[in-house]
This record gives sequence, C-alpha cells and structure tokens, in this order.
Amino acid sequence: MDAILIGNRKNIAKVAAEEGIDLADFIIQEEADDVACVNRAVKMINAGEADILMKGLVSTDKYMRGILQKDGGLVPAKATLSHITVLELPMYHKLLIVTDVAVLPAPDLSQKIQLTKNVISCANTLGIKNPKIALITPTEQMLPGIPSCVDAAIISKMAERGQIPGAIIDGPLALDVAIDPETVKIKKLHSPVGGDADGLVFPNLEAANVFFKSATKLCGAKLAAIVVGAKAPCVLTSRGDSEESKLYSIALASLSAK
Repeated sequence: MDAILIGNRKNIAKVAAEEGIDLADFIIQEEADDVACVNRAVKMINAGEADILMKGLVSTDKYMRGILQKDGGLVPAKATLSHITVLELPMYHKLLIVTDVAVLPAPDLSQKIQLTKNVISCANTLGIKNPKIALITPTEQMLPGIPSCVDAAIISKMAERGQIPGAIIDGPLALDVAIDPETVKIKKLHSPVGGDADGLVFPNLEAANVFFKSATKLCGAKLAAIVVGAKAPCVLTSRGDSEESKLYSIALASLSAK
C-alpha cells in the first residue's frame, strides 16, 4: 500500500523527524483543520484517487460526519454502515469477528441481518469459508419477552431456510455457550455454532463495546477494526490505539479493498 497523509505539513514533518521516518515515501496533502482533512480524504476516495479512508488525529464524530454527509459522502443509498472488529484472544483458539462496537447504537432486525452479512463477508476476506456466526443474547433460551432473543431466532430461521447464505448461524446464544465448549457440554446445548463461533453479532452497541474493551484491556486481545458498508473500507481506530492495532486495521482494510 501507499500512504497519502492529509494535514499540516509542518506538523507531519516534525513527527516524521522525531520517529526517523523518511517522508519521501509519502504523498502529503496540505490542509489546516480537521474537517478540511476529512473532506479532502473523502473527495479523493470518490474520485478514485485512494482506496481506503483512515482516521488520524481527528475525532470520531468529525470522521463519521465526513463519511455520512449527504452530498459527497461515502454511503451508497440504503446502505447500512457497521463496525467490524477482528480480535485475537490469547484464550480463544481462532480469530473472533465482533460487531457492532462503535456505529449502530440499537440495530433493528433489518440492520442486524446486514450486520450478520457483514461479518460473513469479513470472514470470507480472512479466508474463513462457511463461518459460524453466533447471535448473542442474555440467554440461549428463546424467551419472547426479550427482544434480542426474538430477533436472533428470526435471523437463525432465515439462515436455516437459505435466506442468509454462506454461513452457519445460530441464536439466541448467550456469550458463554457461543465461545466455550465446556459450557455447551454442561448445559447440554445442541448447537452447530456453540463453543466454536467465528463471529459474534451483539444485540446493541453497549453490549458489544463492553465486550470489546474487556477483551482488549483485561485479556490482552490484539485487534483490527474497520467500518464497512461505505464505498471504501474505513479504518476507525482510537487515537489511543497501539501502532500494532493500527497496522492490523490497515491490513484488514487492504484485504477488504481488493
């Protein structure tokens, strides 16, 4: 990949000098403020001059506003943006794809269907064929009084009937039975996904975000994160994320852009 840096040229040169980075390998576009930086980057994507949008030292709200703007943004008509996080956990036997920790606060049924499809697409990008997707709820029991259980059951049935192809999907599933084979045995649960999920679709942003931060801060998970559903993959990492996380996120976006 080749990098285009958009921002204050003097500040970029200062950081490059401090880090021993040769700016000859980069294209630099001069912009004075954050909003102008984002707008310039979005215009370059729309003009076919770049393939990936990445957030630098700008706030998430300004970054997302640039993507979502009606005139000249990056969201196709009727598209659903969602945030995808790929986690490598020391205690789990494979990569775990999680959604949505940052974009959709309370997805409705149709949005959850799209979230599920986005997880399948990400899994395929990573070379995982027919991924196992768990629709996460507070319980693996089908309780009509819990809306997330109802949505999970509907999506699971749709997948069973071939309406969501390319994956093994099950829900409602509590988090423990989705990722822990021992719990599946203890609870005597019969699930094609239980204990071996490749992807987790959470019922809302609060649940997903708490899981994500617990995984990274308490469990030492390595991560890659992008926003999908736009005209190009959008890297959305925190300004406080590690260099490693940002590198992994660029790699995931590069794979998704092919």
